[in-house]
Parts: sequence; structure tokens; C-alpha cells
Amino acid sequence: MSEKKDTAIFAGGCFWCMVKPFDQQPGILKVVSGYTGGHVPNPTYEEVCAHTTGHTEAVKITFDPEIISYARLVEIYWQQTDPTDAMGQFQDRGDSYRPVIFTNSKEQRKTAEASKKALAESGRFSDPIVTKIEDAQPFYKAEGYHQEFYKKNPARFSLEEGERERFKNNYWGAKK
Repeated sequence: MSEKKDTAIFAGGCFWCMVKPFDQQPGILKVVSGYTGGHVPNPTYEEVCAHTTGHTEAVKITFDPEIISYARLVEIYWQQTDPTDAMGQFQDRGDSYRPVIFTNSKEQRKTAEASKKALAESGRFSDPIVTKIEDAQPFYKAEGYHQEFYKKNPARFSLEEGERERFKNNYWGAKK
């Protein structure tokens, strides 16, 4: 593996459901669940869930850009979320679950904006694509029990993932 590293930050509802799709890709070095986009330093899960911090649940992905591109990560992101729902994802409602692509550079922003435009023009969704693209803010790692939740709690993860999986199958096709 090369020595190159980059990061991507995506919010797409419950962070438990956003780890696995990225974690299983070649070139992914680490996926961390956390909080970003708000005004309270070092928030706790309870504070974020109370909707008083401005933060949203997100994942920070460290990847090798020689193995997997940022553009590919954005493609994977779109296939995990409902980009037409601005105030939550699936059973998770409220601003702490809003879909956002947080960009770390002008290049990432350009890639994300082009991808969003292409998705909007594709006709895959009849409603407008409302996912925000924002500059990255400080990212705060979530508590340990949230990390790699799908591995630690497979039964609970399966319940959480159900509605999301049905949506994904409807819009993107069943997993092969």
C-alpha cells in the first residue's frame, strides 16, 4: 500500500449505518464515527441527540487516493442516503441526521458539486437533490461504543439498517 492518505467526511443519517459501506472498500484505511458541523466543542451523543449543538452524525474516512478516489467515495455515499430528504434519513429525523458532504479542499468541493449535478440530471429521483455540500468543520470522534457498531452489534445493526436497505434496493438495485 502506498503512503498517501486523504480524508473524506460524510453525514448521511445514523453513523452506525454509514461505516460498513465504506469500511469494506479497498483503499479504506479507517472509518470513524463522530460529530461535525456544529458550534459546541467535544459534544456527547446525548447533546447531539438533543439537537442543541448544531452537529450532525458523520463518518470521517481515511483513504489511500491511489487505491480509491474521492469521486468513488462520493458515488458510494449517494448510494447510502436519500438525497431528497434534507432533515433526516429514514427512521432518523432531525438536523443531527441531515445529509451533508463536508469537503476538505477545493478539489473535493468541485468533485462533490459535479457528482450532485450529475445525480440531479440523471432522473433517478423525481424530487430535488437537497443534500448540502459544506466546508469541513472540526470533527469530534464519537464515544467508543459507536465505533464499528456493525461489527460489535450485528443484530441491532440489522434492525437499524432495514429501512435504508429497502430504499437502496429500490433506487440502486439489490446487492449482487
